[in-house]
Amino acid sequence: MIEVSRTIRTSPERVFAVLADGWSYASWVVGAAHVRAVDERWPAVGARVHHRIGPWPVQIEDQTVVRAMEPNRLLELEAHAGPLGTARVRLTLEPVSDTATRLRMGWMAAAGVTRLVPEAVLSLMLRPRNAETLHRVDDIAMHRQLRAA
Repeated sequence: MIEVSRTIRTSPERVFAVLADGWSYASWVVGAAHVRAVDERWPAVGARVHHRIGPWPVQIEDQTVVRAMEPNRLLELEAHAGPLGTARVRLTLEPVSDTATRLRMGWMAAAGVTRLVPEAVLSLMLRPRNAETLHRVDDIAMHRQLRAA
């Protein structure tokens, strides 16, 4: 599993509110280009965000499914990426203090072409991408008005 983490200077509730807003998905997930629809139950287990991935004009319509969720603590996703395959993404939130949260992101290839790539190679490609994803969550949690979950 490829893991990155970031300490965000706000509460787990505020960080989780970003993850719980399915319409913000393309704002924080690097590579997601557009959210087409969000199941009303998001982020409940089994709920989906329907999105496009990749650069225009070669975008792929796909989806991400919630596999596990504990409010303000955990969101585990099955992210589909067309021919590249499927990844398991585990986002865990841990309070560091009254005003800070450690957000960890674990990424693992679950199916498709990416399972054939050695983890060391994937890590070189994905660590910067995943670190940028957490940076975007930080920006949204700290600077945007969040939707009510």
